Amino acid sequence: MTIRTLIVDDEPHAIDIIKRYSANIPEIEIVDTCHNAIKAFQIIQHNKIDLLFLDVKMPGLSGTDLARSLKNPPMIVFTTAYQDYAVEGFDLNAVDYLLKPIAFDRFLRAVDKVMSLVKKEPEQVQPAKKIAEANKNNQYLYLRIERQLVKVDTAEIWWIESVKDYIKVVTKTKTFTTKQKISVAENLLPIGEFMRIHRSYVVPLNKIESYHVNYVIIAGNKIPIGRNYKSVSFQKFNPGAANII
Repeated sequence: MTIRTLIVDDEPHAIDIIKRYSANIPEIEIVDTCHNAIKAFQIIQHNKIDLLFLDVKMPGLSGTDLARSLKNPPMIVFTTAYQDYAVEGFDLNAVDYLLKPIAFDRFLRAVDKVMSLVKKEPEQVQPAKKIAEANKNNQYLYLRIERQLVKVDTAEIWWIESVKDYIKVVTKTKTFTTKQKISVAENLLPIGEFMRIHRSYVVPLNKIESYHVNYVIIAGNKIPIGRNYKSVSFQKFNPGAANII
C-alpha cells in the first residue's frame, strides 16, 4: 500500500516536521510539497494524490477554499494553529484535524485513520465517499460554541432542532446552541441511529418512547413529524403496514 501525499503549508518549518514524521511511515510517499493553495491545486491536477496534509490559513486561497474547489478531493488532514477551524474541517469530510505544534503520536493517530480508510473500501470508491461513510460512525458530534470545540456524545442526544441559522442539540442535562445547518449535523451522526422526521428535527431512534402519525414522544416531549416525512416515518415505525394517505 502506497499513499501518495502532498504537503501544503506556508511555513517551511511545518512542512519539514510532517516530512520528518512521514519518513517513519513506509506507506507514505511524499510526492511534492508547496507553500500555497494555488500551487497545490495545479499539482493535484497533474498528479495522482491520495492524501493532503493541508494548512487551513494561508495567504490568498485558504486550505478550506482549496478543499471546496476540488471535484474529487483526496483524503485531507487539515493542519493549523487555529482550533476555531476544526468544525469547518469536519464539515468538509476531513479525515482528521491536527493542531500545531503537531506531536508525533497525534500524527500517527491521523495516519492510522487514513490507512483504515484506504483498507476499508475498494480502490474505485472516491476518498470523499469513504470519509463521509466513516464520519457517520462517529460517537461524538463536534460543535463550535463560543470559539471552543465542544464534543457531544451522540448517545446522550435527545433531539436536534433547527432554529433559523442555528441548531439546538438537546441532551438530558444541557442544550447546546451553535450556528450550523441541521443537514450538516445529520450527516455526521452514526448510521442508522438517527432519523429526520421534520425539516427542523432529527431524533435518535432509541430514545423514542411512542409514535403517533403526527409526532413522536421523547423524554415526555412531543416532537412533530413534518408532512413530507410522514410516509417514511410511518413505514419505519409500522414495517409491513399499508402506507398512510
